Amino acid sequence: MTRPKIVIEQSSRGIVGLTLARPDKGNALDAEMLAQLLTTFDRLDADPGARVLVIRGEGKHWCSGADVSGGVGDSHDVSIVDVCTRLNVLTKPTVAVVHGACIGAGLALAASCDVLLATPEAFFAIPEVRLGFPPVELMPVFVPAFGARFLRRYLLSGERFAADVALRVGFAHAVHPATAMAAAVDETADAFLRAAPGALANGKKLLRRFAAGEQAEDLHDLHARWIAGEEAREGLASFKEKRHPGWYLPTGA
Repeated sequence: MTRPKIVIEQSSRGIVGLTLARPDKGNALDAEMLAQLLTTFDRLDADPGARVLVIRGEGKHWCSGADVSGGVGDSHDVSIVDVCTRLNVLTKPTVAVVHGACIGAGLALAASCDVLLATPEAFFAIPEVRLGFPPVELMPVFVPAFGARFLRRYLLSGERFAADVALRVGFAHAVHPATAMAAAVDETADAFLRAAPGALANGKKLLRRFAAGEQAEDLHDLHARWIAGEEAREGLASFKEKRHPGWYLPTGA
C-alpha cells in the first residue's frame, strides 16, 4: 500500500490539519503533492465545516523545497505558483507551523499562509541563486512577505536565516518551543473560530486588495451592507446578551 504524501484530519470544531508526509525527503514537494495540495485547497474552500487550516510537516523538517529530482520546475500541470496563489486567496484562515527547514518552494508555501508560527530551531532560505537561477516565479510571493530590502540580501545570497530573524522582520508571527507549540496552535485556531466566517472571508479579500494598492468599492456602502447582514446581527446580539455567537463552538462543547 502506497503511503500518502499528504494527510488530512478535521476536528469537530472545523480545524483542518494538513500534514506534509514525506519525511524521508524532507517533505520536498513533488508534482503529485502539488496537485493534491491544489485539490485540497479547492475542497476546503467549498466546505462550510472547514473553518481553519493548519499546515504541518512530518519528521525533521517542515518543507525542504521543491523536489527537483521529481521534475518540479519542469513543465507539468500544477506549479508551486498555482498552489501558493490558491492558498493565498483561500477564504479560510491558514496557519503554517514550521520546524526544521523551510526552504525555497516550502518558504513560498509558508509565505502564502496568514499566520506563521515557528520553533526556535526552524531555519529559512531562498537558495535558487546558488543553483544558477533566480526564483522569478516566486518573487511575487516573497516581496509582500518580506519586503524588497530584506530580499536584497537573502534572495540574492541564498543564505539561511534563523527563526529569530524571521520574527524580527515580521515574517514569523511568533516563535514557540516545540513543547509549547500545540497550545499556541490551539490558541491561534480558537481566535479564528471566534470570527464570523463570512466577515473573515470578506476581510481577507479586502485586505489583499488594499495591500495590492487596488481601489475597493465605496467603503461607506460596504460597511453599511455588511453591518446589516445576518452575521453582524448575530454578532451584535451575542455581544449584548453576553453569549457566544452561533458560529463559535467552544472547546469540549
